[in-house]
Amino acid sequence: MEKLHEVAFVSVGRAVGFAGLGILTVMISLSFDPVLALKSGGVLLLILLAVLLLRTRRPVLRNFRDTEAWLLLDKADRPDEHYAARLLARALQDAYVWFARWIAGLACLVWIAAVTLGVLGVGAETHF
Repeated sequence: MEKLHEVAFVSVGRAVGFAGLGILTVMISLSFDPVLALKSGGVLLLILLAVLLLRTRRPVLRNFRDTEAWLLLDKADRPDEHYAARLLARALQDAYVWFARWIAGLACLVWIAAVTLGVLGVGAETHF
């Protein structure tokens, strides 16, 4: 069971990491306007949060044998197939919730930074 949770966190973490890389790329490309970059990052983080929360609510509709987490498990570590779907769904749900909490906190920090810089007037001037 511990190994199942471990591979579920690796699988979800990899997906969140790639999404985070995309969000960071957008923010860096908008770095000429820090407030716009932070607002864009905040919106994209909230979209990522919504996707993670939706994934926790929906049951595993596809065959559990086709999931990345199942494929990452060694054959010796795989649970009995009668229980595998339920156990894997629970492990993935735990991973989605854990990452969603961190993304929610990060989104709050990014929005607080955007509001703070907006109030301070950073990036509001034009350079012509």
